[in-house]
Amino acid sequence: MKRSLFILLNSLAIAGFSQTVQMTRSGQVSFFSKTPMENIEAVNNEVTSLIDTGKGEIVFAILIKSFHFDRALMEEHFNENYLESNKFPKATFQGKITNSTKIDFTKNGTYEAAIEGDLTIHGIKQRQAATGTLVVANGKISASSIFTVKLADYKVEIPSLVAEKISKTVEIHVNCRYEPKS
Repeated sequence: MKRSLFILLNSLAIAGFSQTVQMTRSGQVSFFSKTPMENIEAVNNEVTSLIDTGKGEIVFAILIKSFHFDRALMEEHFNENYLESNKFPKATFQGKITNSTKIDFTKNGTYEAAIEGDLTIHGIKQRQAATGTLVVANGKISASSIFTVKLADYKVEIPSLVAEKISKTVEIHVNCRYEPKS
């Protein structure tokens, strides 16, 4: 599966992205959900992402099974019952930095970025908008963002037994450090 994600992202880079591409294979996406029962938190440090500064485009590919929890049972339930990672092995985002003309990718600095695109989770594609921060330092880019996703939008079902004790939304944190693609 990791090989197919690599081929997909490489194909996007070759076919549609210009020479201003930066990439990471070690980006981090985590999520947090505060609940009366217990907080739910997981981290994925194997996120692949490309950013094309010339076109203002950004792409993410995330293997669902690469999210790790503090408790193995919680991770098992996440993969088997909620995200059904055997059936829907990855989440993707393909979008644009809508204010990319206001960001000077050649000049060191911190820039607010408005991002919009298609987020696919659990086999469901939804339009998602978020703001983030891009830091340009010595030709490299770091990106961070926090946004909220409604589980119902992606048909992630919560069993009725625990439905009142689990949040209907999840806070997503994104942190990536990009390197120029060679």
